Amino acid sequence: MHRMRTEAGAVTAEAAVVLPLLVLFTVGLVWLVAVGATEVRALDAARETARAAARGEAPEASVGLGRRVATADAEIEVLDEGETILVTVDAPVRGPGGIFAFVPTYHVRARAVAAQEPGP
Repeated sequence: MHRMRTEAGAVTAEAAVVLPLLVLFTVGLVWLVAVGATEVRALDAARETARAAARGEAPEASVGLGRRVATADAEIEVLDEGETILVTVDAPVRGPGGIFAFVPTYHVRARAVAAQEPGP
């Protein structure tokens, strides 16, 4: 007797191989979106802080404005260079939903410079 080979189960086997790759690809894209969003928020926070400090607002007030825009655990540093204000924001990106706690944290850094506005 000669048995005929069927392809039953081939689709299941292919899906078992491809599905984890699709999940990893999707998680990678979500990670890139998280990095991009953190980058934009850090840059906006640096600009907002630099503008406020250049207007002559107190350092605590200007950093407070930046903290409203930045991610919760971002670090904001203000440096008064005389004629200009330099603001650096360092914001960690830990991954989407904390899924990759074992992966080292990636840090996004943004800088903004604003000219001191003349005082009264």
